[in-house]
Amino acid sequence: MVSLSNKYCNSLTEYSRLKTREVKVGNIGVGGDNPIRIQSMTTTDTMNTKATVEQSIRMIEAGCELVRITAPSKKEAENLANIKAELRKRGYDTPLVADIHFTPNAAEIAATIVEKVRVNPGNYADKKKFEEIEYTDESYQLELERIRDRFTPLVKICKEHGTVMRIGTNHGSLSDRIMSRYGDSAIGMVESALEFLRICREQDYHDIILSMKSSNTQVVVQAYRLLVNKMQEEGMDYPLHLGVTEAGEAEDGRIKSAIGIGALLEDGLGDTIRVSLTEEPEFEIPVAQELIKPYSDRVKHDAIPKIEKNSLTPFEYNRRQTNSVLNIGSKNVPIVVADFCLKEKITPASFFALGYSYSVPIDKWNISDAACDYVFVGDKVVDFEIPGTLGIIYNHKTWLNHKDKSYPFIDVKQFLEGVELSEKLNVLYITLPELSEKVVVKLKANDTIVLMIDTYNNHGMAEQRKLFIELMNSDCQTPVIIGRAYANLTETELQLQAATDMGALLIDGLGDGVFIAAENCGSDKSVNDTAFGILQATRTRISKTEYISCPSCGRTLFDLQETTAKIRAVTSHLKGLKIGIMGCIVNGPGEMADADYGYVGTGLGKITLYKEKEVVQRNIPEADAVDSLINLIKEHGDWVDPQ
Repeated sequence: MVSLSNKYCNSLTEYSRLKTREVKVGNIGVGGDNPIRIQSMTTTDTMNTKATVEQSIRMIEAGCELVRITAPSKKEAENLANIKAELRKRGYDTPLVADIHFTPNAAEIAATIVEKVRVNPGNYADKKKFEEIEYTDESYQLELERIRDRFTPLVKICKEHGTVMRIGTNHGSLSDRIMSRYGDSAIGMVESALEFLRICREQDYHDIILSMKSSNTQVVVQAYRLLVNKMQEEGMDYPLHLGVTEAGEAEDGRIKSAIGIGALLEDGLGDTIRVSLTEEPEFEIPVAQELIKPYSDRVKHDAIPKIEKNSLTPFEYNRRQTNSVLNIGSKNVPIVVADFCLKEKITPASFFALGYSYSVPIDKWNISDAACDYVFVGDKVVDFEIPGTLGIIYNHKTWLNHKDKSYPFIDVKQFLEGVELSEKLNVLYITLPELSEKVVVKLKANDTIVLMIDTYNNHGMAEQRKLFIELMNSDCQTPVIIGRAYANLTETELQLQAATDMGALLIDGLGDGVFIAAENCGSDKSVNDTAFGILQATRTRISKTEYISCPSCGRTLFDLQETTAKIRAVTSHLKGLKIGIMGCIVNGPGEMADADYGYVGTGLGKITLYKEKEVVQRNIPEADAVDSLINLIKEHGDWVDPQ
C-alpha cells in the first residue's frame, strides 16, 4: 500500500478533491464542496481609492472572486474602508483581502474592515537579517512566546469580527529562526506556517486558509504536499490557496504557474488559486480559469490500477535512475523531441523553428540553446544533410531504407516479435496497459531502448506516473520520454496543458525527455519553445536566462513590466543565469537567495542591487540601475557578450 508517512492526497491514481473544511470569506465559500476559487491582487496605490476601485471592478468582471489589496501601513489599512464602501455603492460585493507583511497594527485595523487578511509568518513578527543563530530548545521556545504575544491580538480581532485569515508562507521570506533550525527547505516553510496556526488553534480560531509559495516550482509542490501530510498527522483540514510567487511574464510566467499549481491540482489539492504574472491583474484571471477547467469533470476518467508500492519521494527531488542511451537518460539533461510527422514536406527551412538555422555562405548549421535533440518524421523522408547534433526518428518500415544517421520508432507488437533494431537507439511507443511483465523482461535485456510513453486517459498524468512507478518497482532503468498529444488549442492553452501534464512528472524526477505532438496548436517554434520552457521551469534543463519577477502591487516602486523588458533586452543571452526583479523589499531579499542577481525597488526611483542574498549597491538612481546591474554581472565573471 502507499506509505502513510508519504501520503498527501486521497489517491495517486483516482482523481478526487482533498476534502477541507469550508471557510466563508464574506459571501464566498472556500474549501468544502465549493468550486476552486480564483483571486488576484490590485497593482494600484491603495491610497488612490478611485484607481483601486476601478481596477478591482475590471478584475471582478474578468472573473476574480476575491480581490486582494496591499496594506503596508496603517493609513492604507484605514483606506480599505473607503475602497470597500465605493465598491459596495457601485453594486460589487466581492470579498476583499488585505495583504499584510511587516505591520501588525495595519493587520489589526484591516481585520475590522475587510473579509480576509493575509499575513506572512516570515516577516509579521520578525525582520530578516540572514543571520544564522544557534538556538537551544529553551531559547527557541522563548522566540515562540514572543511571536504568540505579537500575533494573538490579531487572532482575537479576526475571531471577533468573523474575518478569515490566510497564513501565507513565502519561501523567500522565511525568518532567520526558521532558517537556522530547518534550513532553506520545504519543511521550514511548513513549520513557519504551523507555528502561527497552532497559536490560532489555541484561541479556538479556525477561519484559516494556508499557502506555501516559492518561485521554485519544485519547492512549491514539495511544500504543499508536506503541509497536507503534516495537517493530516495533526487532524487538521484547512483549505489551501495555491500559487507560484514571482512567476514572471508572458509564456514563462504561464508555464511556471501551470507547473507549480497544476501539479497540485492534478492530485486534488487546492481550494483557491492565484496566478501571479508580471502583467495587469485582470490578465491573470483567464489563465487561472484555464488551469482549473479540466477538473470540473476529471472524476470521469478511466480506471487506473492502484499503486501498491510508491517508489517516489514526494517531499524531495530525486531523479529516477536510468541507463544512458546515446544522449538520453542517466545524467544527461532531458531531451526535446519535435514532431514533424504531419508535415507535407520537410526542408532545411523547416528546422529554423526548432533552433537550427542554415547559413548558405559558410555551408554550416547554427544551433541555438533551445535546439531540439531529435525530430520524429514518421514516414516523411529527410533527403538533405542535417545538423550533426540532431537525430531523425522514422517509423520502423521507413527506417529500414534510411538507416544512416536515424533511428526506428516501433510499437510493442513489433518489439515482442523481434523486428530488426538499431544498434544505437530504438524508440518504443507504449502506454500503461501495454506494459506487461514480458515487455519489462525484454526491456531489461536491451540497453538500446528508450520508451516514448503516451496516454489516452482523461487523468493522463496519473496514468503515466503509474507507468513510471511500475518501471521503478521492477528495477527497469530504461529511459523514458514523456509524450502527450494535443489538438486545436491556442498557444496559451497548449502551454498550460502541457506544462501541467509533463511538469507534474518532471517535478518528481520522472522523465528523460519530452515530446509534444501538437496538431493545430500554434507554430512549430511556439511548440518547441513550450517544451524547453517546461524543462526550464522544472529546473531540469536550463536553456535561457531565468527571470524571477514579481507581479505588481500597491507596494511596487517602479514599472515592473517596463523594467523587466529592459533587463530582459540586455541579459536574455546569459544562459542559466537567474535574475530577480522585485518591485519592493517585501519578498526581495529572500527571493534574491534563489537568484544569482537581484534588482529591488527600495524607494521611489531608487534601486538596490543584490548578489544572491547580499546587498551590493544601495539606492542607485533608477536611470542608472540597469547599467549598474550589467557591471555587477561583469565584475563577478558571469557576463558574456551577445553574439
